[in-house]
Amino acid sequence: MQSDGLPDLKHHETFTFGDFATLWTPHPSKDIDLCAMPIAPILAKAKETKTPLFYRSIDATLIPSQAELEELNPVEDITMVGYPNGLWDEVHNMPIFRRGITATHSKLDWNGRPEFLIDAACFPGSSGSPVFLLNEGGYFSKKGLNLGGVRIKLLGVLYAGPQHTVEGEIKIVVVPTQNKPIALSTIPNNLGIVIRATALRELDALFLSRAKANNEI
Repeated sequence: MQSDGLPDLKHHETFTFGDFATLWTPHPSKDIDLCAMPIAPILAKAKETKTPLFYRSIDATLIPSQAELEELNPVEDITMVGYPNGLWDEVHNMPIFRRGITATHSKLDWNGRPEFLIDAACFPGSSGSPVFLLNEGGYFSKKGLNLGGVRIKLLGVLYAGPQHTVEGEIKIVVVPTQNKPIALSTIPNNLGIVIRATALRELDALFLSRAKANNEI
């Protein structure tokens, strides 16, 4: 981070972890493919070494309430942030932004699960990408036309997408987090399955309960 508080885009810090998989905490429901890793130890280490890091956090106010979901339309503009096919700006340490729309209503449980579909190009490396509702300059809601300002909400986290085989059979395939040499036999449908952001609250409650049990708060 620069002295003025802005990011130093060409200066990166590298942190190395042993047994990386053990640092992640899975969602308390085994049916929800979501996990989280606390970054407080990273920030503490950076502070100890007097290495100021620039970062932005997403707080709970960006998770839409049920009332806010009710105000949304079945088709809304979305922006997804991630690393499709492992692509990123290596010089400036920046991810890739992609645009799309909701393909099912974000308030409805798609096929009875706390998920919804988006119409966007979802490739390997996109798993774990946050999916935002993003409107700039105006938008339509059930209350009518809203002009000016910005509307942004965290709708969820991408984790999978339907693909069809060369024979035409539809399969749900978890979007991998890494690029690996594989024999391609399926074709993406340009649809993604997104875990609704409310599932993050359950992870938050798990960390809070753990911190209280350890007398950390």
